[in-house]
Amino acid sequence: MIRTVRSPLPILALVAVLGASACSTGVGSNPTTPAAEPSAVASDTSSQRPLGPPEATPLAQPPAEPAGDGTTATISTELGDIVIQLYTDSAPVATENFINLAEARYYDGVIFHRLVPGFVIQGGDPTGTGTGGPGYTIPDEPVVGQYGRGTVAMARKQAPDSQGSQFFIVLDDAAEQALESLRTYVIFGEVTEGMDVVDAIAATPNAGQQGGNQALEPVAMDSVTVSRP
Repeated sequence: MIRTVRSPLPILALVAVLGASACSTGVGSNPTTPAAEPSAVASDTSSQRPLGPPEATPLAQPPAEPAGDGTTATISTELGDIVIQLYTDSAPVATENFINLAEARYYDGVIFHRLVPGFVIQGGDPTGTGTGGPGYTIPDEPVVGQYGRGTVAMARKQAPDSQGSQFFIVLDDAAEQALESLRTYVIFGEVTEGMDVVDAIAATPNAGQQGGNQALEPVAMDSVTVSRP
Protein backbone atom coordinates (compact mmCIF):
# COMPACT_ATOMS: atom_id res chain seq x y z
CA MET A 1 0.00 0.00 0.00
CA ILE A 2 1.32 3.45 -0.93
CA ARG A 3 1.03 6.04 1.82
CA THR A 4 0.33 9.66 1.02
CA VAL A 5 3.04 11.89 2.49
CA ARG A 6 1.71 15.10 3.97
CA SER A 7 3.39 18.05 5.59
CA PRO A 8 3.83 17.27 9.33
CA LEU A 9 3.61 20.90 10.48
CA PRO A 10 -0.17 21.12 11.11
CA ILE A 11 -0.15 17.78 12.89
CA LEU A 12 2.89 18.71 14.97
CA ALA A 13 0.77 21.42 16.54
CA LEU A 14 -1.91 18.85 17.29
CA VAL A 15 0.62 16.60 19.02
CA ALA A 16 1.19 19.39 21.51
CA VAL A 17 -2.56 19.61 22.06
CA LEU A 18 -2.73 15.85 22.58
CA GLY A 19 -0.12 16.03 25.31
CA ALA A 20 -1.67 19.08 26.90
CA SER A 21 -5.10 17.49 27.09
CA ALA A 22 -3.93 14.30 28.72
CA CYS A 23 -5.36 13.47 32.06
CA SER A 24 -5.04 15.51 35.20
CA THR A 25 -4.44 12.87 37.81
CA GLY A 26 -5.42 14.46 41.06
CA VAL A 27 -1.79 14.96 42.09
CA GLY A 28 -1.60 18.69 41.56
CA SER A 29 -1.15 18.93 37.79
CA ASN A 30 -3.02 21.64 35.89
CA PRO A 31 -4.09 21.51 32.25
CA THR A 32 -2.12 23.87 30.05
CA THR A 33 -5.03 24.29 27.64
CA PRO A 34 -8.43 24.15 29.36
CA ALA A 35 -11.07 22.40 27.26
CA ALA A 36 -14.66 23.48 26.89
CA GLU A 37 -17.24 21.40 28.72
CA PRO A 38 -18.97 19.06 26.25
CA SER A 39 -22.75 18.95 25.94
CA ALA A 40 -22.89 15.68 27.87
CA VAL A 41 -20.63 14.77 30.76
CA ALA A 42 -20.22 11.14 31.79
CA SER A 43 -20.54 10.19 35.43
CA ASP A 44 -17.45 8.88 37.20
CA THR A 45 -17.98 5.14 37.69
CA SER A 46 -14.64 4.58 39.41
CA SER A 47 -16.31 4.14 42.81
CA GLN A 48 -17.65 0.74 41.74
CA ARG A 49 -14.31 -0.85 42.61
CA PRO A 50 -11.21 0.55 44.31
CA LEU A 51 -8.72 1.70 41.70
CA GLY A 52 -4.97 1.87 41.90
CA PRO A 53 -1.82 1.62 39.80
CA PRO A 54 -1.10 -1.73 38.14
CA GLU A 55 1.42 -4.10 39.66
CA ALA A 56 3.31 -4.60 36.38
CA THR A 57 6.62 -2.80 35.86
CA PRO A 58 8.23 -1.48 32.66
CA LEU A 59 10.29 -3.98 30.71
CA ALA A 60 14.07 -3.60 30.87
CA GLN A 61 14.41 -5.35 27.51
CA PRO A 62 11.21 -4.90 25.49
CA PRO A 63 10.59 -6.97 22.34
CA ALA A 64 11.44 -5.48 18.97
CA GLU A 65 7.83 -5.65 17.80
CA PRO A 66 4.47 -5.18 19.54
CA ALA A 67 3.29 -8.44 21.07
CA GLY A 68 0.45 -9.79 23.14
CA ASP A 69 -0.98 -13.01 24.52
CA GLY A 70 -4.25 -12.83 22.57
CA THR A 71 -6.16 -10.68 25.06
CA THR A 72 -8.62 -8.30 23.38
CA ALA A 73 -10.88 -5.47 24.49
CA THR A 74 -14.17 -4.61 22.81
CA ILE A 75 -15.40 -1.04 23.13
CA SER A 76 -19.15 -0.96 22.52
CA THR A 77 -20.72 2.31 21.35
CA GLU A 78 -24.00 3.40 19.81
CA LEU A 79 -22.22 3.41 16.43
CA GLY A 80 -20.86 -0.13 16.75
CA ASP A 81 -18.02 -2.09 18.33
CA ILE A 82 -14.28 -1.46 18.26
CA VAL A 83 -12.11 -4.53 18.90
CA ILE A 84 -8.57 -3.89 20.15
CA GLN A 85 -5.75 -6.41 20.31
CA LEU A 86 -3.90 -5.61 23.53
CA TYR A 87 -0.09 -5.71 23.56
CA THR A 88 0.22 -7.36 26.94
CA ASP A 89 3.77 -8.57 26.27
CA SER A 90 5.32 -5.34 24.96
CA ALA A 91 3.39 -2.83 27.11
CA PRO A 92 2.53 -4.70 30.32
CA VAL A 93 1.95 -1.63 32.50
CA ALA A 94 -0.41 0.19 30.14
CA THR A 95 -2.36 -2.94 29.24
CA GLU A 96 -2.79 -4.05 32.86
CA ASN A 97 -3.95 -0.55 33.72
CA PHE A 98 -6.44 -0.48 30.83
CA ILE A 99 -7.76 -3.95 31.71
CA ASN A 100 -8.14 -3.04 35.39
CA LEU A 101 -10.07 0.11 34.51
CA ALA A 102 -12.26 -1.71 31.99
CA GLU A 103 -13.10 -4.50 34.44
CA ALA A 104 -13.90 -1.93 37.12
CA ARG A 105 -16.37 -0.43 34.59
CA TYR A 106 -14.49 2.84 34.84
CA TYR A 107 -14.94 3.51 31.12
CA ASP A 108 -18.68 2.76 31.02
CA GLY A 109 -20.45 5.92 29.85
CA VAL A 110 -17.20 7.82 29.28
CA ILE A 111 -17.12 9.82 26.04
CA PHE A 112 -14.59 10.34 23.29
CA HIS A 113 -14.16 13.98 24.17
CA ARG A 114 -11.54 15.04 21.62
CA LEU A 115 -11.84 14.58 17.86
CA VAL A 116 -9.02 15.65 15.54
CA PRO A 117 -9.86 14.67 11.93
CA GLY A 118 -6.95 12.98 10.18
CA PHE A 119 -5.12 12.59 13.49
CA VAL A 120 -6.78 10.91 16.50
CA ILE A 121 -9.89 10.43 18.60
CA GLN A 122 -9.26 10.58 22.34
CA GLY A 123 -11.26 9.36 25.33
CA GLY A 124 -11.00 7.87 28.79
CA ASP A 125 -11.70 10.93 30.96
CA PRO A 126 -14.81 10.45 33.15
CA THR A 127 -15.27 14.23 33.45
CA GLY A 128 -15.50 14.59 29.67
CA THR A 129 -13.25 17.65 29.72
CA GLY A 130 -9.85 16.19 28.86
CA THR A 131 -8.44 17.02 32.29
CA GLY A 132 -9.66 14.08 34.38
CA GLY A 133 -8.18 10.75 35.36
CA PRO A 134 -8.34 7.88 37.85
CA GLY A 135 -6.51 9.67 40.66
CA TYR A 136 -3.12 8.04 40.05
CA THR A 137 -0.48 7.86 37.33
CA ILE A 138 1.43 4.96 35.80
CA PRO A 139 5.11 4.84 34.85
CA ASP A 140 6.34 5.38 31.31
CA GLU A 141 7.34 2.32 29.29
CA PRO A 142 9.52 1.83 26.23
CA VAL A 143 7.52 2.59 23.08
CA VAL A 144 7.36 -0.51 20.87
CA GLY A 145 5.82 -0.25 17.41
CA GLN A 146 4.75 2.56 15.09
CA TYR A 147 1.89 5.05 15.23
CA GLY A 148 0.04 3.89 12.12
CA ARG A 149 -3.70 3.96 11.51
CA GLY A 150 -5.52 1.97 14.18
CA THR A 151 -2.77 2.27 16.79
CA VAL A 152 -4.04 2.65 20.36
CA ALA A 153 -1.76 4.57 22.73
CA MET A 154 -1.81 6.28 26.10
CA ALA A 155 -2.32 10.04 26.24
CA ARG A 156 -0.01 11.90 28.57
CA LYS A 157 1.31 15.29 29.55
CA GLN A 158 4.85 16.41 28.80
CA ALA A 159 5.88 15.43 32.32
CA PRO A 160 7.30 11.93 32.86
CA ASP A 161 5.00 9.22 34.23
CA SER A 162 1.87 11.30 33.66
CA GLN A 163 -0.39 8.67 32.08
CA GLY A 164 -3.65 7.71 33.75
CA SER A 165 -6.82 6.58 31.98
CA GLN A 166 -6.95 8.60 28.75
CA PHE A 167 -6.00 7.00 25.44
CA PHE A 168 -6.21 7.77 21.75
CA ILE A 169 -6.72 5.91 18.48
CA VAL A 170 -4.75 7.03 15.42
CA LEU A 171 -6.94 7.81 12.40
CA ASP A 172 -4.41 8.20 9.61
CA ASP A 173 -0.93 6.97 8.73
CA ALA A 174 -0.07 10.63 8.04
CA ALA A 175 -0.07 11.22 11.82
CA GLU A 176 2.77 8.76 12.27
CA GLN A 177 5.60 11.15 11.43
CA ALA A 178 4.54 13.72 13.99
CA LEU A 179 3.97 11.15 16.74
CA GLU A 180 7.25 9.40 15.97
CA SER A 181 9.11 12.71 16.35
CA LEU A 182 8.27 12.62 20.07
CA ARG A 183 7.85 8.87 20.60
CA THR A 184 6.57 9.28 24.14
CA TYR A 185 3.06 7.83 23.85
CA VAL A 186 3.06 4.18 24.91
CA ILE A 187 1.50 1.93 22.26
CA PHE A 188 -0.60 -0.71 24.01
CA GLY A 189 -2.92 -1.99 21.31
CA GLU A 190 -4.22 -1.98 17.77
CA VAL A 191 -7.74 -1.90 16.36
CA THR A 192 -8.39 -5.20 14.56
CA GLU A 193 -12.11 -4.69 13.91
CA GLY A 194 -14.25 -1.58 13.82
CA MET A 195 -12.05 1.11 12.27
CA ASP A 196 -15.20 2.14 10.38
CA VAL A 197 -16.71 2.86 13.80
CA VAL A 198 -13.63 4.88 14.79
CA ASP A 199 -13.96 6.87 11.54
CA ALA A 200 -17.67 7.43 12.22
CA ILE A 201 -16.89 8.80 15.69
CA ALA A 202 -14.23 11.08 14.19
CA ALA A 203 -16.80 12.37 11.68
CA THR A 204 -19.28 13.53 14.35
CA PRO A 205 -19.48 17.31 14.99
CA ASN A 206 -16.55 18.89 16.79
CA ALA A 207 -15.48 22.39 17.72
CA GLY A 208 -12.90 22.67 14.94
CA GLN A 209 -14.58 25.67 13.38
CA GLN A 210 -14.29 27.45 16.71
CA GLY A 211 -10.57 26.80 17.02
CA GLY A 212 -10.82 23.64 19.12
CA ASN A 213 -11.53 19.94 18.73
CA GLN A 214 -13.90 19.17 21.57
CA ALA A 215 -16.70 16.78 20.65
CA LEU A 216 -20.00 18.66 20.32
CA GLU A 217 -22.20 15.54 20.08
CA PRO A 218 -19.96 13.09 21.95
CA VAL A 219 -20.12 9.34 21.48
CA ALA A 220 -19.79 7.34 24.70
CA MET A 221 -18.23 3.99 25.44
CA ASP A 222 -21.24 2.00 26.59
CA SER A 223 -18.94 -0.72 27.89
CA VAL A 224 -15.43 -2.13 27.49
CA THR A 225 -15.29 -5.92 27.61
CA VAL A 226 -11.99 -7.78 28.04
CA SER A 227 -11.58 -11.25 26.54
CA ARG A 228 -8.64 -13.47 27.49
CA PRO A 229 -7.37 -16.44 25.46
